[in-house]
Amino acid sequence: MTEFILDLIQAWGYWGIAVLMFLENVFPPVPSEVIMGLGGIAVAQGRFDFWTLVAVAVVGTTAGNWVWYAIGRWIGYKRLKPFIDRHGRWLTLDWHEVERLHAGFVRYGPGIVFVARFMPVARTMVSLPAGMVHMNQAKFLLWTAAGSTIWIAALAGAGNWFGKQFADIEQFVGPLALVAIGSLVLLYFWRVFTWKPKHRRD
Repeated sequence: MTEFILDLIQAWGYWGIAVLMFLENVFPPVPSEVIMGLGGIAVAQGRFDFWTLVAVAVVGTTAGNWVWYAIGRWIGYKRLKPFIDRHGRWLTLDWHEVERLHAGFVRYGPGIVFVARFMPVARTMVSLPAGMVHMNQAKFLLWTAAGSTIWIAALAGAGNWFGKQFADIEQFVGPLALVAIGSLVLLYFWRVFTWKPKHRRD
């Protein structure tokens, strides 16, 4: 993965960073930590300007998130009801819980979108419910860009600070990603086996 990212950055420069950050948000397994870490190394080497790097990365990230937002907006949450009614167990959700999630997102949507930018997986997936509840598009883009700017600047700054040693980050990110994914899988199966619809819990 690191070699692929390096090759694209070397071939396309800033455009490579923008494309990689776009892909990171459309296909979450592409790690932003490695992309921006290597981008920060390029800053340390004098090949990139720090704030130009951050700006193009934020553009790529925001565009990638908008893809999921547009999909969610097209689907709309009400169209999920037949699917939830039929497959609620496997989603560990019933329609009452979906309505609660919808109400919470309508009320706190901008804050949720902003905070999610600092969380693995959630920073991409949060765009889907934002679109489903028809969150104002300008607010969605604004808060996505705001949270992304902080996260991206921190990663690029780390790459700049640690220099070439940061190129080895993949050996740490890989195992951590596997642990995170494994934990999510275990949590999901626990939810499936212990979940009961609301009428059976009351």
